[in-house]
Amino acid sequence: MSDALINGLAGAGGGIIAQLLTFPLQTVNARQQTERDPTKPAFKDSAARQLYLVVKNEGWERLYGGLMPSLVGTAASQGVYYFFYQIFRNRAEAKALERSRRGLGDGSVGMLQSLTVAALSGCVNVLLTNPIWVAVTRMQTHRKANKQQSPQGLTCALDKAMESAITENTPYKTIDVFQELYKEAGVLGFWKGVIPALIMVSNPAMQFMLYETLLKKLKKRRASNLKGADGLTALEIFLLGAVAKLGATVVTYPLLVVKARLQVKQRIDDDKRHRYKGTYDAFTKMVQYEGLKGMYKGMGTKIVQSVFASALLFMIKEELVKGARLLVTGNTSLVKKLSSKPSR
Repeated sequence: MSDALINGLAGAGGGIIAQLLTFPLQTVNARQQTERDPTKPAFKDSAARQLYLVVKNEGWERLYGGLMPSLVGTAASQGVYYFFYQIFRNRAEAKALERSRRGLGDGSVGMLQSLTVAALSGCVNVLLTNPIWVAVTRMQTHRKANKQQSPQGLTCALDKAMESAITENTPYKTIDVFQELYKEAGVLGFWKGVIPALIMVSNPAMQFMLYETLLKKLKKRRASNLKGADGLTALEIFLLGAVAKLGATVVTYPLLVVKARLQVKQRIDDDKRHRYKGTYDAFTKMVQYEGLKGMYKGMGTKIVQSVFASALLFMIKEELVKGARLLVTGNTSLVKKLSSKPSR
């Protein structure tokens, strides 16, 4: 078994396990993003309280609503993205070599070309997998009837407090979501929220530009202090990367909220202030009726979930790689050697 295959399978396994462990936070985050009325108590509930209320009123299983399509979507997204990334990358490298033969450039792909390749791959990925993520969002925000109340009484209560979701006793499956989407808007229903999702592809480019700007300022300050511009420590690089990621997240997070609002099922009797015709309409109404807080609702939960999932992914992946290597080779010394190597 090749090392590339071992790492690939370990990465997939680590990603699945990390998603299983952090999916309840994803569910809570989706509900936070789609709660539209700032006068309701649910609008101000913390992630911990929402977790408690979901378990108490709907059961543990609702924390994992939409898990199966989410796992399928994750696998599909990774496959689609890297497939088209390699195609676009090969074309970019071929053009770079062609330019070098004419005396233009050194034959390597520049940073701008790399960002363009990544953006194009991301756009193709969004267009092909958006229907899956619409289903995930709807299943996460779907609420079951309270286990401790009658369905009729609870429905009346939730109609007032949870206008963005449907409350039912019947199972809510992926096929049900697809049928709803088709009835609502035909084939276009499967691509609800696709515009903000496409704009979100710019997140890595923003992160890179912020990182480069901060790096130049730090080097310039060090040069002016006669301390030298080189020799940045690993901790400094880590902090610059973290700040750049946080900045890119702050800029693009409202797009995530808008995407979720457009994808979630809207009730016919909703207040017109909370019904959106499109991306621009959603932005303007959210700012007008909810303020800037509404644009960043649930961002703390999203950051915690993302960081926790990333940490779990790397930790589990390394353990799976060591375990797979041990099973294949039976050489424990090689496992120790691999564990001593820094992960890329």
